[in-house]
Amino acid sequence: MATLLGMEELDIAALMPGEPAWRARQVYEAIYNKRVETIERINGLPKALRASLCAEHSVGHMARASRYEAADGTRRYLLSLNDGKTVEAVWMPESTRDTLCLSTQVGCPVDCKFCLTALMGLERNLTAGEILGQVIHLADDNNLWADKKRINIVFMGQGEPLLNLPNLLKAIRILSHARGFGISVRRMTVSTSGIIPRMAELAAVPDAERPRLAISLNASNEDQRRELMPITRKYHLSDLIEACRNYPLRSWEKLSFEYVLLNGVNDSEADARRVARLLARINCKVNLIALNPGPGIPFETPAPERVARFQEILRRSFPTFIRRPRGLDIYAACGQLKRMETLAQIG
Repeated sequence: MATLLGMEELDIAALMPGEPAWRARQVYEAIYNKRVETIERINGLPKALRASLCAEHSVGHMARASRYEAADGTRRYLLSLNDGKTVEAVWMPESTRDTLCLSTQVGCPVDCKFCLTALMGLERNLTAGEILGQVIHLADDNNLWADKKRINIVFMGQGEPLLNLPNLLKAIRILSHARGFGISVRRMTVSTSGIIPRMAELAAVPDAERPRLAISLNASNEDQRRELMPITRKYHLSDLIEACRNYPLRSWEKLSFEYVLLNGVNDSEADARRVARLLARINCKVNLIALNPGPGIPFETPAPERVARFQEILRRSFPTFIRRPRGLDIYAACGQLKRMETLAQIG
């Protein structure tokens, strides 16, 4: 049975030939803005149309396989897909906003050596509906509404988002639509390992539909990055930096760089100075992430003073922040999403 989740208004209109255009808008708003669970609960549909839609379609909400809660309130969700596979999403609550960390693929093909998700390999891309299904499940479970409290979305879960760009962009259009979820693209960030041709495609997206971009850097030179991120063999660091310098930024944004610090590998003062030179002439900010450890990862987390010194050096050149890990005790932190079982399961 086909699902309505992931369909835009024109897609929905095609299911209802002969109906006025406002019928498609009615269904669209019901499934995204009002988050109805079934077609039967869409108010105002004629009985025959409702029966026709129900015969071959469902809304497509995702079922939960597991849910884990961390000591800091973070929740990691393992959600079931129709083909029996599962994917993860994370809710991180704060006093002024909620952040949803979403997946775009089942697994990941990029093979970064410090990331647990890389150990899964790639199973498949998610559909636009499966990306949106994560948002709906987390929002419903935690009573989140964009007009009540700020919601930030980061596409930093399982997968390389730019390798699933068409489905990602379709999901973002629906998330940002006034009759959809109503979440501004200013509150959405897509993280990439540096797929240069797809960065160019993203740059061509209209401003109103284009999310913020974050580059996963993690090294201060080409050889170091090749060892840590094998994708560098295809997309060289110098070419990536050039693409970043040419990336079109709107007046209100900076390009973000993420840098995972690995003890004794890429966290020296010399590394910091090289990063500062590398990112010169880019309007950017840097988020430092001390390695979130996990089984099978052959690196160690650096001491806090090494992280602080790295930040001190970079701050002389551009805004640099240390990202506080969330959900470490349930394998929900950055780089830890590998469908791990934990003792902190709830509900």
